[in-house]
Amino acid sequence: MILQSYAQGEWFTPASGGASLFDSSTGEVVAECSSEGLDFGAMVRFAREVGGPALRGYTFHERAMMLKEIAQVLGEHKAEFYDLSYKTGATKSDSWVDIDGGISTLFVYSSKGRRELPNDHVLVDGAVERISRQGTFLGQHVMVPLQGVAVHINAFNFPVWGMLEKLAPTIVAGMPAIVKPASATAYLTEAVVKRIIEADILPEGALQLICGSTGDLLDHMNCQDVVSFTGSAYTARKLSNHPKLLEESTRFVAETDSLNASILGPDAGPETEEFALFVKEVAREMTVKAGQKCTAIRRAIVPAEHLDAVAEALVDRLGKITVGDPREEGVRMGALASMAQRNEVLERIGELAEECEIVLDGRDAFGPGTKGAFVAPTVLKCADPMNKEKVHAVEAFGPVSTLLPYTSFDEAIKLANKGEGSLVSSLFTHDPEIARKALLGIGAYHGRLCVIDRTSAGESTGHGSPLPHLKHGGPGRAGGGEELGGILGVKHYMQRVAVQGSPDVLTSVTHRWVPGSKETDCKPHPFRKDFEQIQIGDTIHTAPRTVTLEDIEHFANFTGDTFYAHMDEEAAAANPFFGKRVAHGYLMLSFAAGLFVDPAPGPVLANYGLNNLSFMQPLFPGDSMKVRLTCKEKVARLGSDYGEVRWDVEITNQDGDICATYELLTLNAQPGTY
Repeated sequence: MILQSYAQGEWFTPASGGASLFDSSTGEVVAECSSEGLDFGAMVRFAREVGGPALRGYTFHERAMMLKEIAQVLGEHKAEFYDLSYKTGATKSDSWVDIDGGISTLFVYSSKGRRELPNDHVLVDGAVERISRQGTFLGQHVMVPLQGVAVHINAFNFPVWGMLEKLAPTIVAGMPAIVKPASATAYLTEAVVKRIIEADILPEGALQLICGSTGDLLDHMNCQDVVSFTGSAYTARKLSNHPKLLEESTRFVAETDSLNASILGPDAGPETEEFALFVKEVAREMTVKAGQKCTAIRRAIVPAEHLDAVAEALVDRLGKITVGDPREEGVRMGALASMAQRNEVLERIGELAEECEIVLDGRDAFGPGTKGAFVAPTVLKCADPMNKEKVHAVEAFGPVSTLLPYTSFDEAIKLANKGEGSLVSSLFTHDPEIARKALLGIGAYHGRLCVIDRTSAGESTGHGSPLPHLKHGGPGRAGGGEELGGILGVKHYMQRVAVQGSPDVLTSVTHRWVPGSKETDCKPHPFRKDFEQIQIGDTIHTAPRTVTLEDIEHFANFTGDTFYAHMDEEAAAANPFFGKRVAHGYLMLSFAAGLFVDPAPGPVLANYGLNNLSFMQPLFPGDSMKVRLTCKEKVARLGSDYGEVRWDVEITNQDGDICATYELLTLNAQPGTY
């Protein structure tokens, strides 16, 4: 099989097969890989001129829905992907992490995109900034999609998840992507992309694929592009210093080497549940994907007095792991991705052994004549980790971990930080104060801190599982980049713009009503209008209502809220904020609803919440209150017979002073559905 690339809307087969790719367990040739003949400049132009405009024509919600549809399609072809995944050396459970994990990431981003982003083309970022005295000149940060292409250069260890976790936020942001998988496992990525393309869900140009070298691709980058890379720190430095990227200030995101640490807390002795959980997690992180995970535990930091106990328990657990062809019954750890990767891991173990003792040696588990890229689990122990360097600098990207003893928790923190930046560190402790001390001590050096104890272990996703909801990335040696993190990952592919202008300008730009902008006297009552009929700026000003002392006392007795400021004149007078009895804040809200609600059945289906409620000034007995209700924003729900309407609500007293403000949320029926 000669792998194909997908460029400019067509599948491209190179003139020659190129490099051979092998089944990592059997050594048999799986495919040949080459990008010879591809016009990389034309691919970039196609993405910018065809894919980008098409994607940007859709709203955030529509793009998010595409991800859900793609995930559903890929779910129908998982058996095909699993069969190919075995050739990468992955067991069935390893493949679940890669394949199902990637598909799940699409579902999560689809859901978050529709729940947390507007059904619009512009993302409002933060609050309106009032920068003039009269409020006629305002500022607002917004985010819009970059108008270039996202180049995704992925690693060999996760040929599915590695692609989809980058692709999901990119598509939601409205940016086309060119995907370049690592050649060793590119046959699996190619299979997934073929299923995506044939599903015809994404607009043409939104996704292109390069199997093989990237050639002069980076020579065509500009300031609107993003290059996102996963791999070695050496390659990241080389790419980030590409003259074109520097000249154009092209965004560069890197996730690189990471000597992740896991710390056994000082309270977690051999008799504790946390001790057993720690040993189990280190063993799991060493063997899942044969240790070929950027988040795997490379350094296990343990109290010196428990070092031997940890070593014994870990070796015992690893001794029960069967290593071999992942297609065979009973095999729990497969091969590394390639013979080249195996040779590199063996070389790194040799370097570590120069300053460490090998406790469990997996280098000779398979003879030199083996055709599979096998290395068995290998455990080392460093007696003096504070004064050694290689253990904190050399990463064996395989089933290898080193035990590091500490004599105080402050020393454990120093050891964790000697890795000079990692994606994740975990801590096994049942003492929350130790967890806080760890956060303050190591947080600056790690992208994620996972604290596991007997309470959370049953539901914990573990040390090494990046989640689409949370940041994936780390400082220093880990590359300094960030991926995922929910909607934060989407924003990496967008430009933040500060827009300045009048309230009407900001309302028009953001599709969100801004105080001071035009109000439309709403007739009929807005609660008589369906979702389509309501317009941003539709406003009603209610008649006033006087709040009496009897109202306050009745509300207090009826609700049980007899707080002294409402019921005790003397105590209220001594309160520095009031000086006399005041109305309940929630009484104001209740009376406000009574003033603006139109009670008859109609298009308003439900009030489902309040946002940003602030009580600005008290309302005293004898004061009157009135309400301004303005349609602030409309969010259509794709495929639903209702939409969400957000109302700006302002309660004022008889002097025009603002007593309370909040955002009211209602669900309003679409035309013809009520």
